[in-house]
Amino acid sequence: MHRLKALGLAATVGFGLLLSTHAAQAQNPAAWPDKPVRLVLPYPPGGNVDGAARIISDQLQAIFKQPFLVDNKPGAGGLIAGEFVAKAAPDGYTFFMGANGPILFSPTIFKRDVYDWRRDFVPVGSVSFTPLVLQVNPSTPYKTIGELIEAGKKPGNKLTMASPGAGTQNHLVSEYLQRESGSHWTTVHYKGNAPATTDLLGGQVNFNFDQVSVAQPFIQQGRTRPLAVTSPQRLPQLPDVPTLQESGFKDFSTETFTGILAPKGTPDAIVQKLSQALQKILADKAVQERFSVLGSQARAMTPAEFTQFLDKEDKRWIPIIKQANITAQ
Repeated sequence: MHRLKALGLAATVGFGLLLSTHAAQAQNPAAWPDKPVRLVLPYPPGGNVDGAARIISDQLQAIFKQPFLVDNKPGAGGLIAGEFVAKAAPDGYTFFMGANGPILFSPTIFKRDVYDWRRDFVPVGSVSFTPLVLQVNPSTPYKTIGELIEAGKKPGNKLTMASPGAGTQNHLVSEYLQRESGSHWTTVHYKGNAPATTDLLGGQVNFNFDQVSVAQPFIQQGRTRPLAVTSPQRLPQLPDVPTLQESGFKDFSTETFTGILAPKGTPDAIVQKLSQALQKILADKAVQERFSVLGSQARAMTPAEFTQFLDKEDKRWIPIIKQANITAQ
């Protein structure tokens, strides 16, 4: 009887030690990653963020010998994905990969304090930067941005603009252009770039602002007509398309960025390890070429640099959102 109790105690102690060892390994940044890692995206497959995620996920898997799974959780301007990651265990196995809107603006626009990038996340690094292009369905009569703006100034006009979601950079550029030009149109929000582009191509909406990386193939096929780009200079891919600055909107340029955030509390050693891997990947000429073909620039920032960048963008756009009373439900 005493022997059985002793054996039971030994088994219990051994099992406890085993659990303790597994817990220690899970919290040991040197062992990270020892299982698949999730990159949670706020958009469906097919858009700018999804394309960037799939380029780097393959490279990260090659470096760390573990799958980096792209997990698309669209909806509510990115709040669904953002909140999911903000509440995830800070163990280095769940990251938020988003863009300007979901990372910075959606909690303000939707008036839902479900996360705040400063409070709930640790910036890991940037991935890509992409200018936007204003493009129209070719069935419309508009050949220049001036003609589009004039049409939008007419009372009762029926212009429609496709947005991949409230609070996205695509949406904010549209709001900025309306405010600065005195033109107005109806904004139709979609759950991501892909469905917005589908309706633009089908003629259900007149125009949109889209990332060059997404729009370029349709422009080349003649399925959309570009009127302006948001970059400071004309783009090599679209040399005949003027910038917004050339079109009369002085000192205005913007890009859509993609970047990765970790839940607050993620060990700094893991954040640095992933950041260093991103820097290595995005410095590779072959990877840069893959982004360039899509119309994007691969550009890695350190966690400190990315934090400073996000702070600057936050201070630039949040006042515009509040002044224009941009909201969504």
